[in-house]
Amino acid sequence: MTSLKHFFNSSIGKKYIMAISGLMLCGFLLVHAVGNTTIFWGSDAFNSYARHLYSLGFFIYVFEVCLFSLFLIHILTGVSLFLQNRKAKGSQYAVKKSAGGSSIASSTMLYTGLTILAFTVIHLLDFRFVPDGVLISTTVGSVLQNPVYTFLYGTAMLAVGLHISHGIWSSLQSLGINHPQYNGLILAINWAVTIFITAVFLIIVVLLLINKNHLQ
Repeated sequence: MTSLKHFFNSSIGKKYIMAISGLMLCGFLLVHAVGNTTIFWGSDAFNSYARHLYSLGFFIYVFEVCLFSLFLIHILTGVSLFLQNRKAKGSQYAVKKSAGGSSIASSTMLYTGLTILAFTVIHLLDFRFVPDGVLISTTVGSVLQNPVYTFLYGTAMLAVGLHISHGIWSSLQSLGINHPQYNGLILAINWAVTIFITAVFLIIVVLLLINKNHLQ
């Protein structure tokens, strides 16, 4: 038990925690993005999707608690690694010249992560706690018609894209999932997932800003 505790308190152990939690959160974002594509088919399809989620009842709350815990673990471990690496004078968690990520993405992981955290709080306040009887499509349409919120949402989505563009590759490297023969494929998947997630949310923002009646 002591050796296990020591491992997870070490830099390597923390990188494993970051990698696994990061990939799981990315998986959630991918599923969330796929579900939100129902917005493209109008309010009926989007509301039907939302009703299906809420019909899970108790399980949706269990999932949310697990997701919140995962998010918290990822954040606290990331901050701990950042401070630990700064203390080490020059050692960095995200290697700037890694084969799979841009130097901008790798060097701004903490800041894009904190941006995502701030936006998540705003996002939950706006969309998760919808009053009874109010359709989710009405709430989403109303919020995203506000240019200020549209700007915040768009900025956050760009931060998400920048964060996961390096995060996916870095996580796989930390877990030892790499090989010269397959790194090209892994990198292609990395960018395909990043572009899909970022594009879906940005297109939704632009669509609802331009077509204010889309979800009516």
